[in-house]
Amino acid sequence: MTATIPRTLNVKEAIENRRSIRKYAQEPMNQDDLHEILRLASLAPSAWNAQTWRFAVVQDAAIKQQLQDAAYGQGQVTNAPAVIVVYSDMEDTLATVEETAHPGMGEAGREGQRKTFDGAFGGQDVAQRGQWGLSQANIAFAFVMIAARGLGYDTVPMLGFQPDKVKEILGLPEHVQFAGLLPVGKRAEDGFPHHRHSVERITKFY
Repeated sequence: MTATIPRTLNVKEAIENRRSIRKYAQEPMNQDDLHEILRLASLAPSAWNAQTWRFAVVQDAAIKQQLQDAAYGQGQVTNAPAVIVVYSDMEDTLATVEETAHPGMGEAGREGQRKTFDGAFGGQDVAQRGQWGLSQANIAFAFVMIAARGLGYDTVPMLGFQPDKVKEILGLPEHVQFAGLLPVGKRAEDGFPHHRHSVERITKFY
């Protein structure tokens, strides 16, 4: 008997079939799939190619329990086989900004990238530029959800947690800012169907 290879979903299907799932099948994540989800998410766009996002992937049961405690006891944190913590580290971005210059632009591109970022953010404090970095990481946060659904996995975006405690648990610098926690796994429930405003309700056409 030949095993059936699950079909990946196209973007339209992934968006339409995404649900916020809080109960997951009790099976470990396929590590190749997990890596692919993160690879796809890392292709998200960002201004000046800044790529301010960073990922912390938690699969250890004890650490997930600590994260659940920091998330006011929300059960999906420990119920999911993995939790992807998406955060922004603008200070690391600034320290290594030359790495984000396209290789095809050569040394001039690296120098230009440094000049651009120093000019834009050199006069800002850590919190100010951190907020800009978070706006870029939020894009990657959405990409993680769509990439996961496209590969047959489910997620639920979480902002209800204590940031300082999560930083302490994961050993993250004080300056990082969180896009959110994202439990991920195979759904053990279907979740509610979408209930959204119509395009006409939320859009002005000019």
